[in-house]
Amino acid sequence: MSIKLEHLNYVYSAGTAYEKQALKDVCLEIPHGEFVGIIGHTGSGKSTLIQHLNGLVKATSGALYYDGKNIYEPGYNMRELRNQVGLVFQYPEHQLFEVDVMSDVCFGPKNQGLNPDQCMECALEALKLVGLKEKYYNSSPFELSGGQKRRVAIAGVLAMHPKVLVLDEPTAGLDPKGRDDILDQIAYLHTQRDMTVILVSHSMEDIARYADRIIVMNKGEVMYNDCPRKVFEHYRELEQVGLAAPQVTYIMHDLKEQGFAVEPNVTTVEEAAAQIKKALEKRK
Repeated sequence: MSIKLEHLNYVYSAGTAYEKQALKDVCLEIPHGEFVGIIGHTGSGKSTLIQHLNGLVKATSGALYYDGKNIYEPGYNMRELRNQVGLVFQYPEHQLFEVDVMSDVCFGPKNQGLNPDQCMECALEALKLVGLKEKYYNSSPFELSGGQKRRVAIAGVLAMHPKVLVLDEPTAGLDPKGRDDILDQIAYLHTQRDMTVILVSHSMEDIARYADRIIVMNKGEVMYNDCPRKVFEHYRELEQVGLAAPQVTYIMHDLKEQGFAVEPNVTTVEEAAAQIKKALEKRK
């Protein structure tokens, strides 16, 4: 169930005085089962890009293939695409509209034509997967905390059994524990459901920790597309476009300059700790 973009372009307000090209000749391929991170400063095109992945926005030109079929061909079943590619928005309130949590999570399966018992089964499974406590199932989703709302929004998508889960800043506004809880749950879902996960985030630490590959967007174009270690080797270039590397990358470069025998291009705290321990043992 791969996703492939070929020379994708998108222009806002085409043909008007407000015309702006948001995506420029984007060529990407995301194979099934990968955990992909997308980063970029505000206005870089990352949110516009992910809205193309389930047909929410249609490209001005180019092609987008899902499972080998061009979604822009006449007669393509967009409803089926949206059942397969689930998008969780940055603000969960945009996806919550029922009177209680259970009804909200049942909404998607119901639209897929499942009977009430099947909807309930899918909803219960999804709510358990995202770790929402049972005591909230009959509560209004609008009375929940930010982290709980995000869990409900993710559960609402998972209940439809998508093959691809796309998340736009799912931890925005959460405290560190809430952020870690959500991301650990997403990583768990990635393996448990054998899903493709596409995560948009401003946090370099989060992206480095979870993603197999990072796509860097800049001015509507793909600037880098590689594994975290390779992408963050370009931390100076990333700084020039308003981004950065994880904090440990800077620490390791400083240690290297001070004569410590460390590999500077590590991207996680765990990798850095192992490198520092090894370097200190050599100094004894």
